[in-house]
Amino acid sequence: MTFEVRKFVRYVEDIHVEGGRAAEKPVRMIAAACVLKNPWAGRGFVENLRPEILAVAPALARQLVDMIAEEAGGAALVEAYGKAAVVGTMGEIEHASGLIHTLRFGNIYREAVGGKSYLVFTNTRAGAGGPILIPMLHKNDEGKRSHYLTLQFAIPDAPAPDEVVVALGAATGGRLHPRIGDRYQDMAEMQAAAGAPVPAE
Repeated sequence: MTFEVRKFVRYVEDIHVEGGRAAEKPVRMIAAACVLKNPWAGRGFVENLRPEILAVAPALARQLVDMIAEEAGGAALVEAYGKAAVVGTMGEIEHASGLIHTLRFGNIYREAVGGKSYLVFTNTRAGAGGPILIPMLHKNDEGKRSHYLTLQFAIPDAPAPDEVVVALGAATGGRLHPRIGDRYQDMAEMQAAAGAPVPAE
């Protein structure tokens, strides 16, 4: 089975200033998205989604990963990542979920960028031009809050009612000037306040 692609979309932000202070190095945030026909559209309630997931998800991931790597200047330069899918109004949330919640999709991205963290996500239903939000976290450290990011963009004519938008997100760094600490700092402080032993570094 081949999937029907209407178009691929790239969205890029290069962030130079935050809070009135310039970055030592700009951070690039990237979305690579595919607008494709929902493979289950018009078929009523489909009990077994697996054949289409196996046919579509890996091939789609490889194309989106290539786009991310190109925009990042190399896959190894990706520091934070995430994923999203938006199904059109004729589809089910399960259709959006099915295309991104499989290791045959996520592992291709993880392996390409050398990551081990899980891929945070959104799966939603919307009409054309609806917001597409891709949350992200550090590819190797889920507690590193500096890389808790969200990239938002929209495609004016997608998804159509019988389409799905599948997207990967990436960032070449964390938020500019992060200063809220990490989860580990909170955990140590809370344990100390409770009189519990503080874990060693």
